[in-house]
Amino acid sequence: MKRLLLILSMKPNILVGGQAVIEGVMMRVPGAYSTAVRCPNGGIKIKRKEFSSITENSFFWSKPIFRGIASLYEAMKMGMSTLQWSADISFPEEKNESTFSKVADFFTTIFSILLAVSLFMVLPMWLTTKLLHIEKEALWFNLTSGGFRIIFFVIYLFLISKIKDINRLFQYHGAEHKVVYNFESGKDLSIQDAQSFPTQHPRCGTSFMFIILLSAIFVFAIVDTFIIYYFGTISLSVRLLFHLPLIPLVSGIGYEIIKITSKNDLLIFRLLKAPGILLQNITTKEPNDKMIEVSIAALKDAFGDEYNKFRGKKFTAEAIG
Repeated sequence: MKRLLLILSMKPNILVGGQAVIEGVMMRVPGAYSTAVRCPNGGIKIKRKEFSSITENSFFWSKPIFRGIASLYEAMKMGMSTLQWSADISFPEEKNESTFSKVADFFTTIFSILLAVSLFMVLPMWLTTKLLHIEKEALWFNLTSGGFRIIFFVIYLFLISKIKDINRLFQYHGAEHKVVYNFESGKDLSIQDAQSFPTQHPRCGTSFMFIILLSAIFVFAIVDTFIIYYFGTISLSVRLLFHLPLIPLVSGIGYEIIKITSKNDLLIFRLLKAPGILLQNITTKEPNDKMIEVSIAALKDAFGDEYNKFRGKKFTAEAIG
């Protein structure tokens, strides 16, 4: 907690953010994260864990782009574990630690990865190849396939938002954003104050994903240009072979872009932020008071005994969630 006190006393920026989980919210602060879940009996169960990011302890992983890669990996790992914990709390009758269950989870994960690669990588490239025949025009090919990728992403979000359980998850996502806004404002955390803020936040993971999709267009175009220059041609399989390993790099670039856009109000940065904010009309929904209560509980527990140290102070929460 000494590191947290130092951060609070020295600068107005602080790492605060999180994600929605099943019937709850995970909130992350310097040195720890906490997950609060609404139990089937109506109570709130909270789990707190100390955490130190590799970006704070490594010279290499603290550098631009690399810190984005590391942060994304840590966020995904943290998100999966807290999501699983929330599922165990929300659906205790389905909790199963058998070998069969673990094998099923493994194959489900593999299937999900293959589906994502097929939908957001293979299909956009295949459609561009078949419809336009511009394989050797690196920029136009990637602009077109990137356009298809963005369209599929929006359609995917829209369709899953119609699922009842996902819509409820998106309500908790909105609750997380409102409470982060409440924290940033310097006002004491309360349901009434939190509900006065919007559900859209410029540092949301949805905005981050959109920036990654844009970054991919130009990174892949540069790579394809070099391949075509040296080999004279390029095929779908070659594109996949080179593009897939570059996804971490694209994510790192996207991380830096969203950090810059969140701190600047120039027209170009407002234009970059706008699509992500619009997409959050799909991925965030208005939460009820009980959802806000859960989100506040998660943030307060994450800070622990040091919660009162930031009361009445305004901060910029430097996190994606």
